[in-house]
Amino acid sequence: MARRRFSITLPRISTGLHSAWQEGYGVADLRQDVMAGLTIGTVAVPLSMALAIAAGVAPQHGLYTAIVAGAIIALTGGSRFNVSGPTAAFVVILFPIVQQYGLGGLLIATMMAGMMLVIMGVTRMGQLIQLVPYPVVLGFTAGIATVIAVLQIPDFLGLSIGKLGEHFLDNMGRIFSALPSTRMSELGIGVFSLIVMLAWPRLCPHLRFLVPAPLVGLMSGAIAAYGLNHWLGDATAGMAVETIASRFSWEAHGTSGTGIPPIAPSMMAPWNLPGADGAPLVLNFALIQALMGPAIAIAMLGAIESLLCAVVSDGLTKTRHDPNAELIGQGLGNIVAPLFGGITATAAIARTATNIRSGARSPVAAVVHAGVVLLAVIALAGLLGMVPMATLAALLFIVAWNMSEARHVVHILRSAPAGDVAILLVCFGLTVLFNMVLAVAVGIGLAAVLFIRRMMQITDTRQLSSSHDLSREALPDDIAIYAITGPLFFGVAEKALVSLQRVDDRISTVIIDMSAVPSMDGTAIVALQSLIDNLQRKGIALILSGVTTAMILKLRRAGIRKRATTLTYCRDLTHAERVAQRWREGKLQGRPGQG
Repeated sequence: MARRRFSITLPRISTGLHSAWQEGYGVADLRQDVMAGLTIGTVAVPLSMALAIAAGVAPQHGLYTAIVAGAIIALTGGSRFNVSGPTAAFVVILFPIVQQYGLGGLLIATMMAGMMLVIMGVTRMGQLIQLVPYPVVLGFTAGIATVIAVLQIPDFLGLSIGKLGEHFLDNMGRIFSALPSTRMSELGIGVFSLIVMLAWPRLCPHLRFLVPAPLVGLMSGAIAAYGLNHWLGDATAGMAVETIASRFSWEAHGTSGTGIPPIAPSMMAPWNLPGADGAPLVLNFALIQALMGPAIAIAMLGAIESLLCAVVSDGLTKTRHDPNAELIGQGLGNIVAPLFGGITATAAIARTATNIRSGARSPVAAVVHAGVVLLAVIALAGLLGMVPMATLAALLFIVAWNMSEARHVVHILRSAPAGDVAILLVCFGLTVLFNMVLAVAVGIGLAAVLFIRRMMQITDTRQLSSSHDLSREALPDDIAIYAITGPLFFGVAEKALVSLQRVDDRISTVIIDMSAVPSMDGTAIVALQSLIDNLQRKGIALILSGVTTAMILKLRRAGIRKRATTLTYCRDLTHAERVAQRWREGKLQGRPGQG
């Protein structure tokens, strides 16, 4: 007996780098990529620090993420223009993980999420992003933006509040209670930096890409803070402006310092890093089990954020990305980056859009961007330590505002159907009060219920007149014709078939025209079987007309097969009527008809 051979077909992967190379890549393209990479790198340095601090870790971990994950994802991902690194969307997920499990737990959860992303890419789940409705995405992104903005208030105002917790309402209460401790020096620096970053693109529109607003804001804030601290002196230390160097310290390779370590990212074992209590983690099954939920949340948001970013970049450049390759690239980046101290990475829409507007041609631009961040860490660590915390908070206020898509939210609230508005508001509220995973799960569930309700409204069963076609003779009164329009699936099947359960006992044959039924699920098959059993008990024959070949095969597998003078399939309504007539004549003459 011959052995059956089994084979596994892996997805055909096309990386963004391969796609750019196939179209032809020359010196001019390289020059454009280098210029774009320099621009994005200058934007990524302040953002990476700010987002790492917002997530509850030291700023260098955000820089390491942009360096390691940014380069790996660019070389292995499926988009030509995506720029990856730490993003604002992850703050609401990463902050609670750091509070519960420390830096080590966050890095382990990131690696677990990276493995999940690779599996999703290999199993061709890249198209699943299309199943997330727009109101769900808009709702949870607006919620994330709100949480990020609230987390920046203490640094912006210089509040004496300590470490914030995981719950939004508790944090709001603590911030409100601490408002009397506002320091005018911190507030002044924050407002000044915010004004500079908002005004720079308008005052110097020709320089906004060459010298990005975040860089100008950080430089201005650092200079102002240095002058203010120098002017205030030690006598008024309580009024001094807090900087990265005054808040963070580091120790590596036998040396220590404040601010950001001026060394390149090096290999480290995440499980040897401290947990929330400061003690090294113990890598065991219990820890992996505890981190499984956070890892799933990271993988889910990473997939959504990266693929949405790739779709946006496709729209701006008229290109096409490979979603499965993008998931694999994101997964590899998140597996390797934690081994060098990097936190969770995903594609950043704002940095990707800036990359495209700066003239990028290929993923080489994102690799150059990673090199710029590396150069900044090695050569400019001392200057980066002078950046005020209030300036970073001002930068994240702008990031949160841009992320909130406030204009789109207002447009949806004004013009969208009530169901979509409700989904948006529910996702927003759940993200703010609980977490993003719950918001997306509930949002997709509500969207599914809304979709089923809409399908129920368009799926219809109606009885046709026996003389519906004037070109043919009217059928006898004991032959009834029904037509079903729309898909038959759970929630709809019972509604569509319930009226057929009440067929008059004087009817001998029922014809159901299913030519307008595009699909049928298991629930509909069960409902149809129930209908067949009910009609047989009454002695009524059934003819299914216009059923597609695929649905006939599905029904046969479920045991719904032809039965002489009782059940059959017909290609169209005309054929069904002829069969019904033959069955009727056969019964009247005492002989079985033929289907």
